[in-house]
Amino acid sequence: MRSPTPRAKLRVMEAGEMRRRFGESAVARLATAGPDGHPHVVPVCFALEGDVLYFAVDAKPKSTTNLKRLRNIASNPMVSVLADHYEDDWAKLWWVRLDGTASVVTDRADAERVIDLLASRYPQYRRSRPGGPVVAVAIERWSGWAASQLTPG
Repeated sequence: MRSPTPRAKLRVMEAGEMRRRFGESAVARLATAGPDGHPHVVPVCFALEGDVLYFAVDAKPKSTTNLKRLRNIASNPMVSVLADHYEDDWAKLWWVRLDGTASVVTDRADAERVIDLLASRYPQYRRSRPGGPVVAVAIERWSGWAASQLTPG
C-alpha cells in the first residue's frame, strides 16, 4: 500500500507579505477580458509604486502596438495580475493576485518617469527603453496564498 500523498497546508498571507512577494517577482501575468468576455493572459514586466502597478509595451518584436491587452483595457479596464512561485517542494508554493483598474498613461512626462522605474528593475530596459504605451493599474484588492507545510494526504 502506498503512503498518502503529502498536501500543502493553506495559509492566507498578510498584506505586507503579499506586496513583498509580488514586488520581488521578476514577471507577472496580466489577465484582461475583451468586450466578448473572452479572457486574455500575457506575461508582463512591471514596477510597483504605492498602490499602482505599471507596465509598458516594450521593444520585443511585435507586428503592431495595437495589442489585444490594450484594446481589452480600453473596452474593459478591470484587470487581474498574478505573480506566483512553483517548486517541486510544494511546501514552498505561493501566489499573489492584485485586482484593479487599468488605464493608459497619456502624460508623456509621467510615462517617462514610469519607464525610468521599469529600467531601474530590468537591465534589459536600461539597454532598450520601452517605447510604450505605458499602463497604470490602480490596485483595489490584493489576495494571496502560501503553503505553510506539507501534511500527509
